[in-house]
Amino acid sequence: MTSVNDQRYARHQPYTGKPAEKNKVIFYSLSSKFVDEKSARKRSPQKAQEVIYYSLAIGHHLGVIDCLKSRLECPLDGYLQWIDCLPQNSEAHRKLAGVQRFGEINIDSSHTHLLALALRDSRTQMNAEQQGWSDALIALLTQIENDPAMYLMVRRYDA
Repeated sequence: MTSVNDQRYARHQPYTGKPAEKNKVIFYSLSSKFVDEKSARKRSPQKAQEVIYYSLAIGHHLGVIDCLKSRLECPLDGYLQWIDCLPQNSEAHRKLAGVQRFGEINIDSSHTHLLALALRDSRTQMNAEQQGWSDALIALLTQIENDPAMYLMVRRYDA
């Protein structure tokens, strides 16, 4: 029988690290992408493979596996206090509060300015640790601006 954590990893790639700590929020960024060609060839006839490669060429992500890397970690309580420094009815607060509501959010190029400006404008309400998180997130948002294909996945671990 496989555990819930084992199911998060491909069967050919055994889990070798330790499980994520509880009560933590982790920001992951896209570190690389690859096409699972071997598996696609086995399951797809030649005509279907041509459609997949055409879709990739025009920017779709069929058959692409994203590799994510941990970039920023915060304790869950600290994260919630951090986002509470943002204006309560702002889009930035709503976006980042999605981690608590849904357990996971994506941040892409459509969110960079919104979040960076809100974090910058709220610095005076933050403690030194929260300002450090803001600086780290703004640096990641800048990377997204420079490479719009990059995105962040933010996940809550509390179970």
